Amino acid sequence: MAKLTVIIPFYQKEPGILRRALSSVFAQTFSDFDVTIVDDQSPFPIDEELASLPKDQVERITVIRQSNAGPGGARNSGLDAVKPETEFVAFLDSDDVWTTDHLANAYLGMKRFDADCYWASITGGEAFYYHFGIAELETTEQVVRLQESPLIVELPEMSSVMLRNWSFLHLSCMVLGRRLFESIRFEAKLRLAAEDVLFFCDCVLAADRVILCDAPGAERGEGINIFHGINNDSPQFLEQQFNTWMALDRLEGRFDGRGQEAASIRSYKQTARRQALWSQARLVKRRRLPQVDLLAQWIWRDPRLLGSAVALAAAKFSRQA
Repeated sequence: MAKLTVIIPFYQKEPGILRRALSSVFAQTFSDFDVTIVDDQSPFPIDEELASLPKDQVERITVIRQSNAGPGGARNSGLDAVKPETEFVAFLDSDDVWTTDHLANAYLGMKRFDADCYWASITGGEAFYYHFGIAELETTEQVVRLQESPLIVELPEMSSVMLRNWSFLHLSCMVLGRRLFESIRFEAKLRLAAEDVLFFCDCVLAADRVILCDAPGAERGEGINIFHGINNDSPQFLEQQFNTWMALDRLEGRFDGRGQEAASIRSYKQTARRQALWSQARLVKRRRLPQVDLLAQWIWRDPRLLGSAVALAAAKFSRQA
């Protein structure tokens, strides 16, 4: 049985994207893996993506078909299906591609340092400007070097660092050991939001050891995913901000009693409130009705949203006075 399972959630609207991802998987220098693809009711049929693959590759792939549950729900289905003999799980988004040594670096590093959570760096185009490599952490954080080539480090204050800026972490560069992938799941209902960050934090808090590799593990792709087309004026924007606030509220509970981390989370929650209110104010300015039902649901869970709305209105009137 394979030592490692690759989990790929699949939801795409154009051909060739999954084939490109799978090509990078089967080009790995570490080959002791199987692949689970979760077809999340993809608009573009998965059978067409797999039809041209060699038979020996197809035999290593398991396809799970399900009603659309979003990326977190798809990954949960993949995690639930991991075989008992599997040691590690690696995630790959269907529009990303791996570098050839990604799995080898992860497997050897996790074995050598007895780690159960691993991330590599990720590269991408100009639209991915906010991500940065693992080595850059040494310029601002306390870092312990474990290995020079490829560079592997650990952060003594990993949870605090990632809450300040989690832009060095990406799911397509994440590998988990058995204890974590058996017990931790994505909160699938928080789609469009920070469900991946919540998952990251749960893994970091539960891990025996987290290691970080500077060697790029993946290159960010340009396929159609759940975030494309969502901006401040999109109908889904308010839902995205509400789910982001919900994820952050859950996260704040994980860090109860840890002042600095909790303060960072509260700041992010306030940013979600402000962005949501500005989006609704723009609707009113264009003589369109705000999304009253969702706003009411948010206020019921978070009365501070109403206070933020009052403060926003007061600031607007004071500027006009």
